[in-house]
Amino acid sequence: MTILGFETSFDDTAAAVVRNGTEILSNVMASQVDLFKDFGGVVPEIASRAHIQMLLPVMHRALSKAELTLGDMDALAVTYGPGLVGSLLVGVSVAKGLSYALGLSLYAINHVEAHIYAPLMTNPELEFPHICLSAAGGHTSLYLVKSLGDYQMLGGTRDDAAGEAFDKVSVAMGKGCPGGRAIEQLAAQSDQEGPSFPRPMMKSGDYDFSFSGLKTAVVRYLETPEGRQSSLEATAAAFQSAAVDLMVSKTLRAARNSGARHISLTGGVACNGYLYEQLKARCERKHLRVFRPPASLCTDNAAMVAGLAFHKHRLDSPAGLELNADPGLGLGKTNPTLLVDTPRQGSRKTRPRTP
Repeated sequence: MTILGFETSFDDTAAAVVRNGTEILSNVMASQVDLFKDFGGVVPEIASRAHIQMLLPVMHRALSKAELTLGDMDALAVTYGPGLVGSLLVGVSVAKGLSYALGLSLYAINHVEAHIYAPLMTNPELEFPHICLSAAGGHTSLYLVKSLGDYQMLGGTRDDAAGEAFDKVSVAMGKGCPGGRAIEQLAAQSDQEGPSFPRPMMKSGDYDFSFSGLKTAVVRYLETPEGRQSSLEATAAAFQSAAVDLMVSKTLRAARNSGARHISLTGGVACNGYLYEQLKARCERKHLRVFRPPASLCTDNAAMVAGLAFHKHRLDSPAGLELNADPGLGLGKTNPTLLVDTPRQGSRKTRPRTP
């Protein structure tokens, strides 16, 4: 089954052709990074207008690379949430128009679920159930993945997502946005000890994240006399270490409490080599295995959307023409029994989160 997928949830315009869920025939993306260099972040209105201009050319490039035509497609797939509403509407509108004109089934895909599926496209040995850390610019979440379509959300960010924190710290350092690669490159050049930054919610007992306080601590440090005199490399390394420590520690805690032996890492932040190496090293000591897709499937892409749609074809009904963008779309239910550490004897019990 050959599926054409569209992804326009944020600031990357993407289209891909995937056969039978894993065979990627093409995966094309047009970045909008250059449009936002002077703004320090994505401007939703500009992003949605750029999607309007780029989506059809990107689609034709994807079909050309796959050496196929629209007439060769068996179905269509599109991300309908979560994300920026204007950006999502562009993809949904184009996909619905093509579905109607061509008489093809259309599958509505949750952006976060597509990220969870991405490691499975290139790692067939990844077993269920497993823990998935999905970290990107718009979300940082931990899931217990029981099977495709069966997810328990263990925790998420209460404020800034990890990728957003990297971006804002990078802007504060004068390195622009997006900041993930800039921070990683600066940190790799550090040859001295940097400041000690906080690790919010590290000992909260649940699996939620908070990166806003960490980001603010770095920005304020950069404004102090000590911060202005210290090297950006050391400061970047200290920030990256704190952010990674938060993500790795809670992921390992989730694996321990769930009994899962496999962990997947996905989302744009998964491209960070330091995060992957730290997670892998700490997992190896506990005899856990870590799986990560290639960078082209970590960042926002349409291959994961088209790939997941193959399974939606078997599990769900196609979407109708009433499909609309859902910028606040969630995924999975909270598991109240897995969200807390088992208290030690004599310690105060931690109250489970309300599902």
